[in-house]
Amino acid sequence: MKLILNTPGLYLCKRGECFQIKSDESKQEISAKKVDQIYITTRVALSTDSIELAIENNIDIVFLKSTGQPLGRVWHSKLGSITTIRRKQLFLQEVPFGLVLIKEWITEKMNHQIELLNKLAMNRRDERKELVREAVEKINKQKDNILSIPQNASVDTVRDSIQGYEGSASRAYFETLGKLIPPKFEFNGRSRNPALDYFNCMLNYSYGILYSSVEKACIIAGLDPYIGIMHTDNYNKKALVFDLVEIYRGYMDKIVFRLFSTKKVSEEFFDRVESGYYLNQEGKKALISEYNKELEKKIRYRGRNIEFANIIQYDCHQIANRILKEAVVC
Repeated sequence: MKLILNTPGLYLCKRGECFQIKSDESKQEISAKKVDQIYITTRVALSTDSIELAIENNIDIVFLKSTGQPLGRVWHSKLGSITTIRRKQLFLQEVPFGLVLIKEWITEKMNHQIELLNKLAMNRRDERKELVREAVEKINKQKDNILSIPQNASVDTVRDSIQGYEGSASRAYFETLGKLIPPKFEFNGRSRNPALDYFNCMLNYSYGILYSSVEKACIIAGLDPYIGIMHTDNYNKKALVFDLVEIYRGYMDKIVFRLFSTKKVSEEFFDRVESGYYLNQEGKKALISEYNKELEKKIRYRGRNIEFANIIQYDCHQIANRILKEAVVC
């Protein structure tokens, strides 16, 4: 389970092999064996004993900004795997196998976009069904463009083209998504921090949670989160996390859209800041609650029945194994 500390003034300490959460009004104990990650989204105090308990149980503590972006983390110092993976990662931008991976990840993202749009159009009989058909056609066209890139190329030589195709598909997707939610919450395309509308505000925070989950899965699998393929290396830039997160954005899109379409979103979830919106404590609570429900669901994934919570970790282990087996030579 994810332990989310979202109330100002909480104190996290250790009691035996349990985490104890204290507030002025109450105390709650949770076994460390039941926790796989701790999120801290507000002003909270932690004892050194609780940090040690987390490290001993391979539980990472993640500090999130108000936007949901990871600010920092406490994590054990052991490497998840041998350094051979990291050595091979360094060459993936320059060899065909790197392009194979990127094409797989981006087309999977597009497949999730198409799947969600088609699902949303199933019970519609108005002009929005035609909008979905046109958007799916545009996304499929860009997917075909990516798949048609020669297999003997390297990411370095085709990066701009891939980014162009991906950007065109995403614009068609979000423009259509913005017209499918209840009219009260309609939006025009993607906007980031600060978000220009409620939907993007909640989506930005959900992606922030996703970044943290992908980074953790990389570390456990022995992948270096800073050595990317599509995203170039830069100081303190977790380039591989930015690459891999594309695969899973569709899951978060579905969760956020469901909140809006089932009328579980209130205007009171958002604070107006400068020229946009940020998710407040009540909004975070609603989103995280829905996210936690999704984590427990078992779905059919790559021929296996697997809990949603374990999908990212499963994929990262598979990617690490493929990199180890591949003869990456520059």
